[in-house]
Parts: sequence; structure tokens; C-alpha cells
Amino acid sequence: MFGKRGSTVTPPAGGFGRTSGNGEFGAPLIPVAPIAPAPAVAQQPDPRSAPPPPSPSEARRSDDYFQTKSRIFGALIEAIDLAQLARLDTESAREEIRDIVNEIIAIRNVVMSIAEQEELLEDICNDVLGYGPLEPLLARDDIADIMVNGAERTYIEVQGKVQNTHVRFRDNAQLLNICQRIVSQVGRRVDESSPICDARLPDGSRVNVIVGPLALDGPTLTIRKFKKDKLTLDQLVRFGSISPEGAEILKIIGRVRCNVLISGGTGSGKTTLLNCLTRYIDEDERIITCEDAAELQLQQPHVVRLETRPPNLEGEGQVTMRDLVKNCLRMRPERIIVGEVRGPEAFDLLQAMNTGHDGSMGTLHANSPREALSRLESMITMGGYSLPSRTIREMITTSVDVVIQASRLRDGSRRITHVTEVMGMEGDVIITQDIMLYDILGEDSNKRLIGRHRSTGIGRPRFWERARYFGEENRLAAAIDAMDADAATRVA
Repeated sequence: MFGKRGSTVTPPAGGFGRTSGNGEFGAPLIPVAPIAPAPAVAQQPDPRSAPPPPSPSEARRSDDYFQTKSRIFGALIEAIDLAQLARLDTESAREEIRDIVNEIIAIRNVVMSIAEQEELLEDICNDVLGYGPLEPLLARDDIADIMVNGAERTYIEVQGKVQNTHVRFRDNAQLLNICQRIVSQVGRRVDESSPICDARLPDGSRVNVIVGPLALDGPTLTIRKFKKDKLTLDQLVRFGSISPEGAEILKIIGRVRCNVLISGGTGSGKTTLLNCLTRYIDEDERIITCEDAAELQLQQPHVVRLETRPPNLEGEGQVTMRDLVKNCLRMRPERIIVGEVRGPEAFDLLQAMNTGHDGSMGTLHANSPREALSRLESMITMGGYSLPSRTIREMITTSVDVVIQASRLRDGSRRITHVTEVMGMEGDVIITQDIMLYDILGEDSNKRLIGRHRSTGIGRPRFWERARYFGEENRLAAAIDAMDADAATRVA
């Protein structure tokens, strides 16, 4: 073990509580990689099962606990050689910190149980090497969102329901310090001059931070977590998000290079569904992704990932989503995937879809397929294009093949509620045709909604010839026949 004074830890002359630097409890930010999350759980949890109870580390800590931790933390900073610590790998650094803290506790005769001491050791390691009180939440694979509303209130979403937790931070300064640590890893900053920031964690989880003076009750941190095990369409079938026949149709849509828009509300599973569809892209295709915060997890070998950039302190250097989409057209893409369409880049994406980049995909916020097409038109209009409405709608109908609607229902479950084709124009109106719909039939004794996916009985969809070109017409016919047979059985 290495301390500043050899192998024996000597507490600071002024006693416990002396702090230095600028980190948590005065500790500097140590450039050691965050603690690796716990191993992934191979089996996805049953969406109907009860959420696990909070871990001991999530129990509400008293002020005495924080005072004790602060004193020991101050002694640790005085005793340890931070320069040497930074050269170690994460596990070795954890062991060094634990050894020194154990000596400090023994020398100062701090009275605590073995369980309390182990909890304190883990807590201090998380503060120095990771993201402090967030680490136990980040390690859980059943959490979809972490929402921190100031130092005292932390909420999580589990199985579609928002729950309060007992996780708290020492104060808003500690929370702000952790926010700074997160955003600095992707070369961004958050402060009074730039109080809003989007970032990501090393595992791809999406992060949003907003601080004072905009956030009145302390820094607000929102993390959209990614599951360690990537979801597939087959798993969505097991969860009831889509029927087996509907999943087969979605696989074919991804395979035969249909241009796809995935529509849905916040937290409805748009990005998850986009990741699922991209699994059926051929491995020899060149794919370019454009995102505000890189979170797509494509499995193909030939992927170029692009990310927007905010302006610097002088207000210069910004790279917008539209800049990325326009530039990627010069990079010989075969498919362009836009993480979220929210502005004038909609025009450039439609241009790409209409000029040889079949199979491009994107997501946008809307509550129905028809509303998604209307929003697409509004984005182009707000982008400053002085084009007649009919011209924009014709561009949409010749560019977009399929709109897939994802919805989060009132019981927290996520369902694919529409698979809709864009057929063309009748006069000035865009004509759409539903291939599959989701009907809510009622609810069970636990207030969980009961529903079913059904075929609309259209026969052959518009992309039938495209499926024939790729040799998928037999699979498509079998999936549609199976849906129609299932619908007929239910009616009977």
C-alpha cells in the first residue's frame, strides 16, 4: 500500500475533516476509469414481476453517516498519493483505497459494524473512482431511467413505473461535481454560462444535465440507461410488445431496405426498436449514424458514428444534426440512420431516402403514424424552405415507406401499436395503410392492460415487390397469412 508517508497512514495534523482540492468532499477528480458495472444478467426480467427491493446502499443515510464519511474522506485525501493512484487500473485502485480507509478507521477507533464499514468502503470507492451514489443504480439492469432532482430526491423507472428511492447526495455541490465528471468524459461542460448539456456514459447511456440558474432546486440529472444485454425482436415478442408474425414482418422490412420512420412518445422504446431493426442489415453495407448523443448500438462491422457538437464558450464551433446529415451524403453511405429527427435535417434525410440511400431509418416524437408525417412536414417548413405543402408531401410519400408506432401504455408497458405503409397521394392528402394494429381489450386484476396485435387484412403490402426483389416474398406471405389466420380464429 502506498501512502504519502510510507506504508503507515498518518492522519492529518488538524484531525479528521481537513479537505483539499476540488472533488467530492474537496477531493480532486481522479482520472481513473469508472467502476465497471456488475455482470450482465443473461435472462431479461419478466415485465410482470415485482421490482427487486432496494439494496442496502440505497437506504437513506443519516447526517451522522455523512459527517463520519466526510472525516474519513478528508483523512484519505491527506494520506493517499493521487498521482500513483491514477496510474493503477480500477480494481487495484479500489483495493488501495479500501486498505487505506481500513487503517484510518482502525487508527481513529471509529465505531461501526462490519456491514456499516463495508458500506462506507464501497461508498468512498464509488466517490473517488465512479459516480458516487449513482453507482448502485447504474449497476442494476432492470432500471430504464434515473432521474435526480437535486441532492435529496432521486427517482428511477422500473418496468414502466416511476419509483422514489432513498439515494441522496451529500449536497448539491457533490451532485454538480458528479455531473461535471460525466460530461467532461465526452469533452463537454456544464456551468452557469452553459447550464444545459447532453452527454453519454461509456456504455452508451444517454445523459442530460441542467444546472443553475435554470434549475432552481439544484442540479437535475437524467440518465436513460441502456440494457447490458441488447434487446432483440424475439425478446420483444416474449415481452408482448409485438406478435411473432408482426416481428417477422419487421425483420423483413429491415432486410429489404424499406425507408422507415419510428414514431412514439418519450420513453416509448423508439431507440430500442431502431436498434432491433438494424440487426437485420447486411454486414457488407456501409452505415452512417447521426445522433445528438451517440447511443445506437449497431452490430455490423462497417459503421461510422457521427455526433453533434455544441458551441464553445465564444459561441462558435457548433455542429448541428443538419450539418452531419448533409456531410454524410458525401461519405458514400448505403444506409443513413438518424437517432432523432427534430428539425430542418428532416429535409436532408428525405432527400437521402429519395436519392439512392434505401433502407435509411430515423425516429421522431409523435403519437400516431399520421401525426408523424405531419410533424415531418412541419419540421421542413420551420427549416425555412419555401416549398408548397403539396411538394413537401409528395417528397414524403416518395421517400418514406413504413411508419412504425411505439407507445407506452398507461400501465407502463410498451407496445408496437401500428405498422403503417405510406401509399401515396390523393389530391393534397397523404394516404396511409395499416398493416398491423394493437387493440386494447381490457385489464387484469393487477391493472395490467390486456390486448392483442391483429392484421388489418390488406393482403399484399405495397413493399411486396421490394420483398420479391430481395427473395423474401415467401417469408412475407407466410407472416401475413399467419396474421390473417390468427385474426380469423379470434373472430370465430
